[in-house]
Amino acid sequence: MPRPLPHGLAALSLLLGAAGPARALQDSAVAPAPPPPPAPLFASHEPLKLTIETDFTSIFKDRTQDSEYHPGKLTLLGPDGASAATTLDIEVKTRGNFRLQSKICGFPPLRLDFPKEGTAGTPFEGQDKLKLTVHCQDKKAEYEQSVLLEYLIYRGFNLLTDNSFKARPAQIKYVDTAGKRDTLTRWAFFVEDNDAMARRIGGSVLDMTEVIDENTDLDQIPLIWMYEYFIGNTDWSVYALHNIVLVEMPNTLFPMPVPYDFDWSGVINAPYAAPDVKLPIRSVRQRLYRGFCRTAEEVTPILARFNEKKDELLALYQNQPGLDDKTRAEALAYYDEFYKTINDPRAIQREFIRSCRKAG
Repeated sequence: MPRPLPHGLAALSLLLGAAGPARALQDSAVAPAPPPPPAPLFASHEPLKLTIETDFTSIFKDRTQDSEYHPGKLTLLGPDGASAATTLDIEVKTRGNFRLQSKICGFPPLRLDFPKEGTAGTPFEGQDKLKLTVHCQDKKAEYEQSVLLEYLIYRGFNLLTDNSFKARPAQIKYVDTAGKRDTLTRWAFFVEDNDAMARRIGGSVLDMTEVIDENTDLDQIPLIWMYEYFIGNTDWSVYALHNIVLVEMPNTLFPMPVPYDFDWSGVINAPYAAPDVKLPIRSVRQRLYRGFCRTAEEVTPILARFNEKKDELLALYQNQPGLDDKTRAEALAYYDEFYKTINDPRAIQREFIRSCRKAG
């Protein structure tokens, strides 16, 4: 039986065994209002050209969960990478968990805090605090390729559903005002804020653990199961709220799960990535389906969706600026294996029907 949720009406319904009526509510929900237009930053996929100037020497010494912001400047450059459009006073700090460790990333993930005024007419209009995914290591080219691959994973999920995080790539010149680190330019990408994403899809963030997959949105969760398999990622959990955001939606008792943080995916194959020792795989390149059990008839529409979107998904990798030929070829070959699997009836039985997770 699904585990009851300690959450308002949803908790009461589930505690009383009212999952059936709740599902009926989801099925008969009033059509939501049209979503608001995307913020300017995420209305385009064109790479931004930026310069960030701050005391990176001091910032990188502060790698705690309570790291402090440091003042800095962000300059938005023109398409030619030279002419300055505008300069914003920002604040910068480190963020993250695994990649925050100095032994893992010499250049850790960042969070940028934008001013409340002065951003009008720029891509950052309306933004507050934003996560910036960066290249981790300065002198290893594969890490910069990993940034682009992770960005494309976000783009791919956007193609399958609007209930997903938006991302925007950028080429950023980093200038250490302390003068102790080399100036360098690398690929990075911004990720939509949790609350902004939730508002865009018509809900609000639900900060709750111990929600099982089966008690989330009926259409979204099977899509997540298959997409995480598609990219070769097992580093996520709805129950533990690990690399998943839950969004409370109107007209339904069941929250919308939205995945993020895909750097441990097999298609990326980051040098630091390794599967959980409890899983029956020894490399992140090995795919493992983490979805709950469904019949072949229930799995088929999800597979059809991936087949329908195949050309668009693969075109992302064929057309991405900055992605080198070797990385592109390896990614496309990895996805080719997925498509062979989902178009082979025996492989479907082996990977998704017999190897599924049992509820309870």
